[in-house]
Amino acid sequence: MPSLLNTSSVMMCPHGGQVQPVSSNSRAQAGGAFLLRASDTFTIAGCSFNLGVTLHPCVQVQWVQPAGRSKAVSDFTLTQASVGLCLAADMAPQGSVIVSMTQARVSGV
Repeated sequence: MPSLLNTSSVMMCPHGGQVQPVSSNSRAQAGGAFLLRASDTFTIAGCSFNLGVTLHPCVQVQWVQPAGRSKAVSDFTLTQASVGLCLAADMAPQGSVIVSMTQARVSGV
């Protein structure tokens, strides 16, 4: 089973911007941090992507394929195998999220 994503997971856009999750989950945890769900908010800071000479940075993540069998607080969780699209401010997809660190253990209330 792919590792679960939590609020301490390290994620980036394809251009090196850091994904910063904000979770409304305050119950289910993995490794001492709250599990991330498809409905949580994911912003991106530090993306330096350009279209020609115009800056066109990734600013948010939209998850298109969460975990199909795992839920936390009535929403599907995210795993290392989940697919998230990095979007620019004009909602143009600019590539997939890169997950570089996750947590495998789960505990919940």
